Amino acid sequence: MTSFPADMPRGARSALSPRRLILLIGLGSLALIAGAWFFELVLHLRPCKLCLEQRLPHYAAIGLALAGAAVARSGRLQGLVLLALAGLMLWSTGLGVYHAGVEWGWFAGPNDCGGTAAPLAGGVQDFMKQLNTTRVVSCTEAAWRFLGLSLAGWNALASAGLLLLALGGLAKLRRVA
Repeated sequence: MTSFPADMPRGARSALSPRRLILLIGLGSLALIAGAWFFELVLHLRPCKLCLEQRLPHYAAIGLALAGAAVARSGRLQGLVLLALAGLMLWSTGLGVYHAGVEWGWFAGPNDCGGTAAPLAGGVQDFMKQLNTTRVVSCTEAAWRFLGLSLAGWNALASAGLLLLALGGLAKLRRVA
């Protein structure tokens, strides 16, 4: 594991370790995914295509953070993991900004953004009933807002924060090296 300057207090060194930053970024992504699933499964806010795409970098970040924290012992490997996490968070921030922009009418959304359907029912009559009651989710409509921001906007802000953590960890590793 990378060591930090000897004049830094021991508690501060361990609190700022690259391994802990990697885990913190993974935990942040896990919290965002848990929130997305909560809104979908508990509050019944069906995700659109862009909502689902915004989850992809976080799924990858969770796996990378777990693997990176487990095996990356050298500063070089930790730096590579932090760099990859920074890339994933940049991707997520971009997707969130794009989706929020689509919701606000700043950007044109994808042509195929009609939403996702509920799981199929048992028989033909159930299927026909489901077709009549299923609401197609559009990428242009924010299903929920808090303080004026949609979930896409909050994802962009949270992902940008996680990006800053990854970049801060990279800067620390560079100063130590």
